[in-house]
Amino acid sequence: MAVLLDEQAIAEAVDRLAEQILEKVAGPLCIVGIRSRGDEVAERVCNRLAETDLELHYGVLDISLYRDDLEHLKQNPKLQSSEITFPIEGAHVVLVDDVLFTGRTIRAALDALTDYGRPQKVELAVLVDRGWRELPIEPSYVGQRLETERMDRVVVHLQNTDGKDLVELQTKD
Repeated sequence: MAVLLDEQAIAEAVDRLAEQILEKVAGPLCIVGIRSRGDEVAERVCNRLAETDLELHYGVLDISLYRDDLEHLKQNPKLQSSEITFPIEGAHVVLVDDVLFTGRTIRAALDALTDYGRPQKVELAVLVDRGWRELPIEPSYVGQRLETERMDRVVVHLQNTDGKDLVELQTKD
């Protein structure tokens, strides 16, 4: 396994996400993190944006039941609750995830999000964009772009979830 991003590089990528959002957004904003790890990235972005005068709402979205690959998941996938306590209808939402790969997670998140209402605008922020899309989904905000091979795995470890901040590359040998 090779280390792609250490703790400092992850912090810099989160700062980049917050800066990119501030450059484009002027009004109220709903930051919604996708469980799990996207929610931690979203919380960090919110903490950075809280230092500004931007009106923010923070939420968490569990997409487990919206995935199109349930048969490939564990026997009993861990279902967690979504925590969206603000209106989505007509809102400007930035969905946040840790890694963007095929786009299928984001498709599921869009389906789950619409159960809460119809946002005016939805954008995507990702800590890591590793390419290899299967769906026409592209991020509006990117912390770090990485060159990977199709069969590689990008593994994100975050402090609150995993006890450390680290992004690793597992190559298929």
